[in-house]
Amino acid sequence: MNVMTIAAHELRIGMRNRWAVATTVLLAALALSIALLGSAPTGVVKTDPLAVVVVSLSSLTMLLVPLIALMLSFDAIVGEHERGTLALLLSYPVARWQVVVGKILGQTTILGVATIVGYGAAGVALWQVRAPVQPAWGAFAAMVGTSILLGASFVALGCLASTLVRERATAAGIAVGLWLFFVLLYDTALLGLLVADQGRTIGRATLDVLLLLDPADAYRLLNMSASDTVSVYSGMAGPGDASRLPVGTLLAALVAWVVAPTIAAVAAFRRRAV
Repeated sequence: MNVMTIAAHELRIGMRNRWAVATTVLLAALALSIALLGSAPTGVVKTDPLAVVVVSLSSLTMLLVPLIALMLSFDAIVGEHERGTLALLLSYPVARWQVVVGKILGQTTILGVATIVGYGAAGVALWQVRAPVQPAWGAFAAMVGTSILLGASFVALGCLASTLVRERATAAGIAVGLWLFFVLLYDTALLGLLVADQGRTIGRATLDVLLLLDPADAYRLLNMSASDTVSVYSGMAGPGDASRLPVGTLLAALVAWVVAPTIAAVAAFRRRAV
């Protein structure tokens, strides 16, 4: 009950600060642009427009959703501390783990609603323009669901950072660093490592593990290769077998990226002095 109360409070704060509205408008505008403009050539080459949109939106999500999630959550705890409301919050009969979980749940709800409404608007618009084939709708729904899961993992990471520092500026810096590392730098470093190794020590199994250590990579592999319809347009299909990781493994990796930072944030908050 306390968890849901705190989550509802976070949702009200998000609405009052226009975070929910701004995020929804941003995602809807970008998704509609991709849906209506990005699929324009498909009428000539006779491809599935929704599958092309799934590939494009997955790439957009990898860049944008983690950043939005971190901006939502980086001051979840340290912001309360700086405003002087953390001590007041903990004076109520509420456990510290409930505070952390409630904040993560509330901020994930904000991001989830924005994602469903924003991407849903693109799906509806595309349906009005031209009805895509049935299999692509499953890939689209999976993309929306896993986008929320990806956002939840970065909300948890942002909340973890917020429990470890004493100043909002420091938490904001860590949040930007997390985004740069997982979204931009990790794959570049991994590619450099593979080029330097030349296949001597890093085999396929090791590479699979390294890919799962980045939630953005797990998300990308899941959405680019899980559906046969989408994998054709993402370049993940064919003799090269770009990803042999099962869908269940990729989903489990994304869930683990939500659970592990949440547990770490709870543990750090329990040791934190108010």
